[in-house]
Amino acid sequence: MIFYPNIYLNNVKEIKIELLKENNIKGLLLDVDNTLIDFNLKVLEGSKEWCEDLKKEGIKICILSNTNKIEKVKRVAKELDLQYINFAKKPFKKGFKKAIKLLDLDAKNIATVGDQIMTDVLRW
Repeated sequence: MIFYPNIYLNNVKEIKIELLKENNIKGLLLDVDNTLIDFNLKVLEGSKEWCEDLKKEGIKICILSNTNKIEKVKRVAKELDLQYINFAKKPFKKGFKKAIKLLDLDAKNIATVGDQIMTDVLRW
């Protein structure tokens, strides 16, 4: 079996509102490492504005991270003004179900975004 993401982009900020609307996406579950922060643990430049623009368009966003380093996730969530779930144990369903409930959306209207196919992107 071959796994491949529906869409591949170089940077999370390349996700535009038009793309989300075309695919009836109303919510995003975002990974932290190598998605919202770089190798040096810095939030990607322009990410705050990107999140704010999406939220203004009605897109709900939640960080869904496998890390058990809660302070790291809290820092990123606070900086971007996002809800978060850490130690999600992706790709198991429990973390995804918790995030779906938190966003209060139908799962078919939520996209997952991350850098790892088997944990972040694999459909749940």
